[in-house]
Amino acid sequence: MKMERILPFAKSILKKAVQPGDIAVDATLGNGHDTVFLAELVGETGKVFGFDVQMEAIRSSEERLQQNKLTERVTLFHAGHEQLSLMIPSEWQGKITGAIFNLGYLPGSDKTIFTRPETTIAAIEQLLEWMAPEGIIVLVIYHGHEQGAVERDSLLEYCQQLDQKRAHVLQYQFINQQNNPPFIVAIERR
Repeated sequence: MKMERILPFAKSILKKAVQPGDIAVDATLGNGHDTVFLAELVGETGKVFGFDVQMEAIRSSEERLQQNKLTERVTLFHAGHEQLSLMIPSEWQGKITGAIFNLGYLPGSDKTIFTRPETTIAAIEQLLEWMAPEGIIVLVIYHGHEQGAVERDSLLEYCQQLDQKRAHVLQYQFINQQNNPPFIVAIERR
């Protein structure tokens, strides 16, 4: 297949936004794959801030960062992404160039713990204030479960109402695949 699948497409968008020396956010650490990816993009002089409410995700991300010798580039917070403006030092306001959310629940963990539209939207609102011009937020929306569908609907409604003078919003998805495949919403701050 020549069209990019969802996760490679998410990474290609972030590669355009995040350069060495930049500041990035992994809003949902999960197993740490995106954290490592962002840490590689920001290079030795950049910084990544990562958030998750589950200690399992923090530990997994720390381990992955240690294996890749990237721990010094990353600060992890055992907190929800809606706390980002309280946790990230104010010196970085206006300097974040990329952020990613993998929404839903941590694969292989407690499925009663999942992202919620109200906290995700609060985090997006904060990021739009903290992003550099042309900074990009990537939402990977997993909606194949009941709460995922609720979050999907809320996020699509929210994103469709964002003023185009404030942000450009893109939706990328395959529309003929079965089993509610994930899709991307990308928000570029103007």
